[in-house]
Amino acid sequence: MQKSDLKELAGAIIPKWKSLDYVSGWLLKAVSYTKVEPCRFAFVCTSSISEGLQVALVWPHILDGSREIYFAHRPFKWSNLAKSNAGVSVVVVGIAPVSDVGQRRIYDGDVLRQVDRINPYLVPASTVYVQTRPSPLSDVPRMVMGSMPRDGGNLILDQDEERRLSESVSCAASWLRRYVGSAELIRGTVRYCLWIGDRDAAKARENAEIERRLEAVAEMRRLSPLASTTEFADRPHRFVYLAGESHIRTIAVAGVSSEKRPFLPVDVFDPHTIVSNLAFAIYDAPLWNLALIGSRLHLVWVAAVCGKMKMDYRYSNTLGWNTFPVPILTNKNKADLTRCAEDILLARETHFPATIADLYDAEAMPNDLRAAHDRNDEVIERIYLGRRFKNDTERLEKLFELYTKMSVAPAKSSKTRLAAPA
Repeated sequence: MQKSDLKELAGAIIPKWKSLDYVSGWLLKAVSYTKVEPCRFAFVCTSSISEGLQVALVWPHILDGSREIYFAHRPFKWSNLAKSNAGVSVVVVGIAPVSDVGQRRIYDGDVLRQVDRINPYLVPASTVYVQTRPSPLSDVPRMVMGSMPRDGGNLILDQDEERRLSESVSCAASWLRRYVGSAELIRGTVRYCLWIGDRDAAKARENAEIERRLEAVAEMRRLSPLASTTEFADRPHRFVYLAGESHIRTIAVAGVSSEKRPFLPVDVFDPHTIVSNLAFAIYDAPLWNLALIGSRLHLVWVAAVCGKMKMDYRYSNTLGWNTFPVPILTNKNKADLTRCAEDILLARETHFPATIADLYDAEAMPNDLRAAHDRNDEVIERIYLGRRFKNDTERLEKLFELYTKMSVAPAKSSKTRLAAPA
């Protein structure tokens, strides 16, 4: 019924109306009303209205040149009296005719700011819509979605299955790789995958267990309704999508992670580890990239522009990493960030075998790890601003300022204008 309502309301003006949350309908109806009776209006909305892809879908129809946001309360948890209290994250947004805007105000917790403008992400910055990019806006390495098996689970093994297969055939070790997606990265679950090259396929099939698994993969792919899957039925030994491999290290970040963690789950793996399509990978990148991904600055950017899945952060390489504005880094900046990344990894190591899920519980995060992240944030924020940011709103304000400048810059090499503060 809700989808039917949205189709009737927005189907003719928003091609991707199916991606809209129901709350967007109230905003669009209010806009329709103001065309007849100009007035102010405000709503308590789920925070998704100002996050992720939905921003670019609905807000151009609200802020069409005749209306502006005149006040906003940034995201906060709203508890209610419902039987199953979900603790929804909400925002409050007020819209007014341009001629009646007056002083603009942003509320953020207990802080009130008088500002010159408020954009749809509820940040005191110019109105800009962050769109997916095929390559990074900044001078950072390419990040890709991990490799996709489409195997019906037959190329994936748990620890016991890996051990039995290794014992049954002497050369199996060369075809078995550690396999890491979001769950494995966060919870430390150990899984493996069969990673067989074309030249080894015939040899691998001599093992009865591998042959059984490959036949099951072939059958699953033959029955798939997707042409992109069925075309790999005759190559059941390989993944459908191969993202790449590393020679030195792989930096991986979880595709979905809890909003309760103060930092995004990111880790570094050896060259033999295969990152699945449920995570994202940077192959053979300098370690300072882990410092960027593991910063508070990157988390607030991802929360704003990528949106969430239910209440969890939803990462995207094309929307979260490729759009992330990074000033030109000096060699000293990179050396400092490399040391920060090393300190974070060393702090984690002292608590082995604790997992990222254990270590990044906001209430139980070890002091040494928290201190390592705090040093990392200080180094990064001084690169961006010359001092620590006061809060997340100020972080986003700076990021949107940089994003706007870099998006219109003729080339990435505008080092003088976009360089980090001295």
